[in-house]
Amino acid sequence: MRIEVDGEAIDVHPRPGQCLRTLLREHGRVEVKKGCDAGDCGACTVLLDGDPVHSCIVPGMRVDGAVITTAGGLAAGDDLHPVQSALASNFAFQCGFCTAGMAVTASTLTRDDIAALDRKMRGNLCRCTGYRPIREAIAQSVLGPVRRTGRQGSPHEGSLSSGGVGAPVTPPAAHRVVQGREPFTFDTQVPGALTMRVVGSPYAHARIRSIDTTAASAIPGVVAIFTHADVPDVLYSTARHQHRTDDPDDTRMLDCVVRHVGQRVAAVIAEDTISADAACRAIRVDYEVLPAVFDPEQARQPGAPLLHPDRTPDDRVAFASRNVIAELHEEHGDVESALASSHVTVEGTWQTSRVAHAQLETHGSIGWIDDDGRLVIRSSTQVPFLVRDEIARIFDLEPSTVRVFAARVGGGFGGKQEIFTEDLVALAVLRTGRPVAYEFSRTEEFQRASLRHPMRVSVRLGADPTGVLTAMHVDVLSDTGAYGNHSIGVLFHGVSESTTVYRCPTRRTDAEVVYTNNVPSGAFRGYGLGQVMLGVESAMDELALKLDIDPFELRRINAVREGDRLHPDNDRYEEDLVWGSYGLDQCLDLAQAAIRSGEGEMPPPGENWRVGEGMALSMIATMAPRGHVAHTTATLRPDGTYLLRTGTAEFGNGTTTVLRQIAATDLEASFTRLELRTADTDQALHDTGAFASAGITVTGKALHAACLSLRKKMIEIASGLVGCDPTESRLTEQGVEAGGCLVSFADIVESAPQSERSEHGLVASGAELGEQRSLAFNVHAVRVAVDTETGIVRILQSVQSADAGFVMNPAQCRGQIEGGAAQGIGSALYEEVLVTPTGAVANPVFRQYRIPQFADIPTTDVYFASTSDSVGPFGAKSMSESPYNPVAPAVGNAITRALGARAYHLPFTRERVWRVAAHGNG
Repeated sequence: MRIEVDGEAIDVHPRPGQCLRTLLREHGRVEVKKGCDAGDCGACTVLLDGDPVHSCIVPGMRVDGAVITTAGGLAAGDDLHPVQSALASNFAFQCGFCTAGMAVTASTLTRDDIAALDRKMRGNLCRCTGYRPIREAIAQSVLGPVRRTGRQGSPHEGSLSSGGVGAPVTPPAAHRVVQGREPFTFDTQVPGALTMRVVGSPYAHARIRSIDTTAASAIPGVVAIFTHADVPDVLYSTARHQHRTDDPDDTRMLDCVVRHVGQRVAAVIAEDTISADAACRAIRVDYEVLPAVFDPEQARQPGAPLLHPDRTPDDRVAFASRNVIAELHEEHGDVESALASSHVTVEGTWQTSRVAHAQLETHGSIGWIDDDGRLVIRSSTQVPFLVRDEIARIFDLEPSTVRVFAARVGGGFGGKQEIFTEDLVALAVLRTGRPVAYEFSRTEEFQRASLRHPMRVSVRLGADPTGVLTAMHVDVLSDTGAYGNHSIGVLFHGVSESTTVYRCPTRRTDAEVVYTNNVPSGAFRGYGLGQVMLGVESAMDELALKLDIDPFELRRINAVREGDRLHPDNDRYEEDLVWGSYGLDQCLDLAQAAIRSGEGEMPPPGENWRVGEGMALSMIATMAPRGHVAHTTATLRPDGTYLLRTGTAEFGNGTTTVLRQIAATDLEASFTRLELRTADTDQALHDTGAFASAGITVTGKALHAACLSLRKKMIEIASGLVGCDPTESRLTEQGVEAGGCLVSFADIVESAPQSERSEHGLVASGAELGEQRSLAFNVHAVRVAVDTETGIVRILQSVQSADAGFVMNPAQCRGQIEGGAAQGIGSALYEEVLVTPTGAVANPVFRQYRIPQFADIPTTDVYFASTSDSVGPFGAKSMSESPYNPVAPAVGNAITRALGARAYHLPFTRERVWRVAAHGNG
């Protein structure tokens, strides 16, 4: 067959059953991305004879003679297509994995299509942005400049017109991203790479009696098959933290006991996918089915099936005899007496759902042995250094003999703070000596990765007649599923800032996290805060209703204030917390003024619609506790360019842009003089990773230190060469102006002490140990319309105010907040991973698991408090996780005020809301 791709005629030979997407990628057209393999996400969109199609569902055999255009082909040389140019300049991407497909679909739209844009673009999903900038960019490319929707208030916006901090600088990778040419994990071909496929368990709990691989091994193309008999006898956790002892050691690479449906049983390594898939089907496994438990309440009762009976506190499992990994029981004062004597009390129990990260790039790794004999793993990971260290531990290797690096990562939201593919890839490479690739399918993402911890959250509050809290009792039960990755951290973090954001003299916390035979839970944006906040913020709203106090005012009365001790009876809890700044008061004012402004959409016509207003607040520490470490270097080359080396990863959090802005400010250099290398264990001494919103507050601070150190060295060397005072010297684009003379960068490097030079030039280091954490705040407010006949909820207005400190890049920060709000709306109204009575995920594809589409997400108006933090660089605070946390309770509170009755189970689906409308609280 012959086809034309981006103006080039190529001969192709599709295999039986092969789709157009894999056919194109095999011929180097990696602009076409893999997100779902089912035609649901649009990441693989191409033009087929001028029409946009999802290439993953187009048979390769049917395109003979076709003209195909990818996102790369939309551009003419260096000139982007108008829609690509608009997407790039409007900050219409974050991780960028969906962007190439977005551009292809949008390139076909006309002026007549803009009015129906949400419908025309419904087949293209974005998990990061919240769609507002994409919508504006598409309209601009078709109609010309349009009025921007939504609002953004920030005292810092436009403070610099250059590329320094405070300016809305476009990401340097923008032009490559919109063409699909910024390489993600599997966009670089590794010659001779073998393919891995994994056999999963059909049972939720079983012991493997035997595995027969005879027939599978005989299939042509099969190179190796690994079972539990072939892996190191080492226990570890898939979760990664700075301190590996933060998580229980309860996982073996391949185990003779399976504990959830889909758990990996055998790994097949083959020359191609066809052979690998055939071998998986040919493997015969004899299981002894064991009793299973799926309800977390039942799991901790006497007589329940035990999942990890041999684990001990030395493995970080507190009570394996009742499936309890960790527990927290603390009381300050006599809560029962305080509740009994309170003027008013409220109580309720809320249930949160399993939520999928749904990042469009699935988990995956490619491994090989390099020319120096080292094991190299290229992975879609947020934590390359932590992966390296654990791989070295599992296989008893020196860390220096292992290299882990990431290209641009296609979304994470905490889900890539784990080891899900790297361990098996390392095993296969070490055993076969050949490159091996393992890429999750979308179904594997639901069955074999991790989900957000579902929690049952019970809250009791007491208050005096004026609304001052007198007592608080929070009881949390968290379901970690079959393994304990992140279970301890999520539990303790989830109940921390969720409760201590309010001043209350008498409080009690009871919390436990338990094993069940459900699919494992793990790190997810907000790290437990969103679940517990649903209960706390909903109970606060019930208190406001009962006392007839405005919900904003009730928060003002009780919210923590600058200088307060957050946990009076536990110094250890806040030993590293400092009041670097405080903006909650401003956030409450900004959100209240915006939601009461009368703006937003009008409710639909009809007598069945009820309108309600809701709000909620959140507090979050600006990095992980007990240290988050980053080491960086900044190097001046003789030609005047700078090499910046950091270990953090870019997965839509915007760090690669902000890090350049920091360097541009410190070194007074244009972006064209800055080369940034990230997410590679060969490029930095260490970086804990891109989680806990640490990209700016930790890595950024470390790079800031390195750049300031380099600046000081440059000025001192130049001043010494001309014999002037360093205070009389300054950096320029051409060199250092010292004492009226211009000292070239080459002369500075040449004159530097040998001890301060590397092979690249004059080098300076910077490190940040993350020993102090500040606090950030967010307030979300919404107005909703609820149809009492159908249970449909429409968001008429969405507002979030944020205490982000000094806003490094206003456009990017706004995008983070909008994206977090959009993900929160999905969790509030649509998203729920359903599990069958036998423990299988019932909706393991996007067609059945609904993440928000264009039409589902309103524009969220974003407002910034005016604060400057003493901990973060330039006064900045983190703002990647926190916008997600208050959204669901705000939506729930608005629904309650519309209906006069409350829903207690997330998500607030049409069915659940309809039941509440028809039958009252439920």
